[in-house]
Amino acid sequence: MILPFTKASACGNDFLVIDGDESLPDLPGMTRQLCDRHNGVGADGVEWLFSAHDADVEARLMNADGSPAEISGNGTRCVAAYLCAESHKESVVIRTGAGPKTCTLVARNGSVFEFETAMGAPELGGQRKVRTSSGEVNGFLISMGNPHYVVVVDSFWPDWQRRAAEIQSGTNFKQGVNIEIVRIENRSHIDVRFYERGVGETMSSGTGSCAAAVAMISAGSADSPLRVRSEGGTQTVRFEEEVFLTGPTRLICEGKFFL
Repeated sequence: MILPFTKASACGNDFLVIDGDESLPDLPGMTRQLCDRHNGVGADGVEWLFSAHDADVEARLMNADGSPAEISGNGTRCVAAYLCAESHKESVVIRTGAGPKTCTLVARNGSVFEFETAMGAPELGGQRKVRTSSGEVNGFLISMGNPHYVVVVDSFWPDWQRRAAEIQSGTNFKQGVNIEIVRIENRSHIDVRFYERGVGETMSSGTGSCAAAVAMISAGSADSPLRVRSEGGTQTVRFEEEVFLTGPTRLICEGKFFL
């Protein structure tokens, strides 16, 4: 079986965009094969596309380990680039597991696109303390349609991946959780590291950038719009009653995967 795919990256957070078929067997297993960075194409997840009556497309996200996720802000932007490259539209509506999201094209230079995505209203869950082997951690609970736990630090822990994994694997989050470690540069700029469900460390995260920004703005530690810098690049989050995420994405390649 041959499966055509498009690979795209948003600030180093990479996804495969694939036209799905309801008859395809074992999407989780296929996703694991595709995302394997040694024996597959390699990606943080797959955006499986299906027809939708109320949107340009329905995107069903699966993480690299085959687990389903409600939404990825960066993955949604990768889908938008795929659609706009095909149709030359300047605005697309993508149905996600967290509802429909509108991506508006801001700029394009060849295979590089920039979109503003209307991410919807966040849910603020207050703060929660979590006990770890390195001590107690206090973080902000934020939902962007998917769950996030935002921890503020003065400087990034040398072993932040291990500590984030420990927080994530505890019994505090029954539905799993995405971890954001935030260092405040100033009121208009934060640095963030991401540890996501079903993937682990990622170079960037769209919903994670939104969650981190919402937590800092709501706490009075930063202002909107807020620049969110990660190891993969910088995105901008504007938080009014709703959240708007602006950032780049690049179509990398097209290919065929042999199942």
